[in-house]
Amino acid sequence: MRFVLTACAALLASASPVLAAERVAAADPARLAAAKQTVDYVFPLGTYGRIMNGTMDKMMDSIMDSMMQMPLKDLAGISGVDTEKLGSGTMAQIMEIYDPAFKQRMSATTRTMMTDMMGLMTQFEPDIRDGLASAYAGRFDAKQLQEMNAFFATPTGKAYAADSYIIMMSPEVMNRMQALMPRLMKEMPAIIDKVKASTADLPAPRKYADLKSAEKDKLAGLLGISRKELDEGEAKKEVE
Repeated sequence: MRFVLTACAALLASASPVLAAERVAAADPARLAAAKQTVDYVFPLGTYGRIMNGTMDKMMDSIMDSMMQMPLKDLAGISGVDTEKLGSGTMAQIMEIYDPAFKQRMSATTRTMMTDMMGLMTQFEPDIRDGLASAYAGRFDAKQLQEMNAFFATPTGKAYAADSYIIMMSPEVMNRMQALMPRLMKEMPAIIDKVKASTADLPAPRKYADLKSAEKDKLAGLLGISRKELDEGEAKKEVE
């Protein structure tokens, strides 16, 4: 729920500049045309395929390997669990006992997901390119776009533009990000404590039993189930 609310707030906060960019693009077709040329350089058709086919796989494998090599107590500390009695074993060592094929299973899972996601993202790519063109047209004037396009038309500019969206996921960058993971995990419990402190004055979320009958009816309607089904489901949760 917090993620949904945060995402909604971010969308609302960003709505004005996005709409402004679209208005600029609509009002100046020549500027939009120059921006589309820029997008042809920096985000050519097939970019998502390049990102998802190999680059994303390696990035996900790198993140997973880093997580699996961390001591369990560091991972548990993120959720606020008391780690005093936990040993120094890593998730990798534990999973070797529970599931010797865990690494291969995760690798196969990642690649299967990436393959399907690549197809979906490729379908979305034209719309993303249109959005990028509007964004570039809203943020850069015609002269700036022309100067960028002139550079991108050179051999060096073309080479840079083709990889500008992918370079952040290069092994050189990801290796350094991976090295930061242990430190991030150690800092996370303190960050979580600060988050808890920042919301300490807010009322606690209500339980189902705290809701009024009309609120329960409304909740059942939003969930697409009957009030009886909702009551029974909540009663079962209390038993568990």
